[in-house]
Amino acid sequence: MKKSVITLAALAMLAGCSLAPVYERPAQPVAQAWPAGDAYKGVPAAAADAKPVSQIQWREYFSDEKLRKVIELALANNRDLRVSVLNIEKAKAQYNIDTAALLPKLSANVSQSASRTPSTMTGTGEAAINRQYNGGLVMSSYELDFFGKVRNQSEAGLQSYLGTEEARRTQQITLVSEVANAYLTLIADQQRLKLAQETLKSQQTSYDLSKKRFASGVVAGTDMYDAQTTLESARNDAAVYSAQVALDLNALTLLVGSAVPEELLPTGDLNEVTQLAAIPAGLPSDLLQSRPDVQEAERALRAANANIGVARAAFFPSISLTASGGSASSTLSGLFKAGSSAWSFAPAINLPIFDGGVNRANLNIAKADRDISVAQYEKAVQTAFREVADALATRGTLDERLSSSQALVDAAQKSYTINEARYQKGADSYLNALVSQRALYAAQQSLITTRLAKTSNAVTLYKVLGGGWQPELPQPRG
Repeated sequence: MKKSVITLAALAMLAGCSLAPVYERPAQPVAQAWPAGDAYKGVPAAAADAKPVSQIQWREYFSDEKLRKVIELALANNRDLRVSVLNIEKAKAQYNIDTAALLPKLSANVSQSASRTPSTMTGTGEAAINRQYNGGLVMSSYELDFFGKVRNQSEAGLQSYLGTEEARRTQQITLVSEVANAYLTLIADQQRLKLAQETLKSQQTSYDLSKKRFASGVVAGTDMYDAQTTLESARNDAAVYSAQVALDLNALTLLVGSAVPEELLPTGDLNEVTQLAAIPAGLPSDLLQSRPDVQEAERALRAANANIGVARAAFFPSISLTASGGSASSTLSGLFKAGSSAWSFAPAINLPIFDGGVNRANLNIAKADRDISVAQYEKAVQTAFREVADALATRGTLDERLSSSQALVDAAQKSYTINEARYQKGADSYLNALVSQRALYAAQQSLITTRLAKTSNAVTLYKVLGGGWQPELPQPRG
């Protein structure tokens, strides 16, 4: 009796224990501050009370109403995002399955069994028919989780579920940034098309004038042919950008998941339409933990850590209980009468002795998976750090690039105006006007590209710093 009490006390002490290693977040394998240098001098310092980017909702960041509505359409209709949401539901269901193993499974059962004994085997010389009716509750093979096997399986399922939620957040932030960049690219190509069409119109006028002067013998044929080369180049660019605008619209339609209403398409330039909110810079590297892809990698690491506990529990005894209770009778009418109660109780203990090294191999696999997850987590942090550093380096030089591009356009415009005026007065050949016109056209195209780079960089920073819409995380039952 005393030995039984000691045994039960020991089992009680074991109940609730877990063989999984204590989880510790790995040290970040990156610097504690963003890089510094000439490329980062143009990055403004963050205010002391600056709001973390991960807390800035995309509706706050993108102030243009048309762009907001396009993003809303994409969040509602994009098929990739829809798959991510369905993966969450799938992982949630799997977590609920894992959690259910913590509770015993009860089922109601009513059964009948009948058997016939031939006359040659009965003492009376007559065939006999025996019937038995049973009804009650059955608990089948409920495992007592003394060593945390089931709880660790449930923990791994929970972390996998939470990881799919982080994957959905990553997908959503990526989608928001892709839609915004596609929208900005469409605006930029619309401006390039407009510039090419204006240049085509201007060069058509110059060509017609040179053609008349050549016919009158005022200028040489080279002036007319030089004007024609510029005219045809502008005509080619107009056709190219006309096609590119159509391609941009197709790309935006795919991201949105449906046709973009005409009234939501951009009609202004980059400065008028985008109006992006400012992003605080100079953030410490530990804020990378707010990025959902980094959190997803950590969830995978936590799940792998819990699986070690599952593998370790396989080395220890497992105790399962099977029981039933109810009524039994040889007649259906007497099934629930007094004195018909019946029960059975069948505990079982399974002690692993020899398995050919399977449990040891499974434990080694679980440990290797944990080490792989550590490396993947560290790589996710390093990748996030590099992406933010790249975006900050680009941001630090964009204002200077934009200022230089604008100054280049202004200088090229003055040069073209002077050379065009000299040609119109017959004081110079068309070659100088042609060269300055081409320089102006290239400078104007470069200015559009730089403006697009500045606005796209703001979107990229918002993405790589973990910004985006963050709905309340749905809680799994269990």
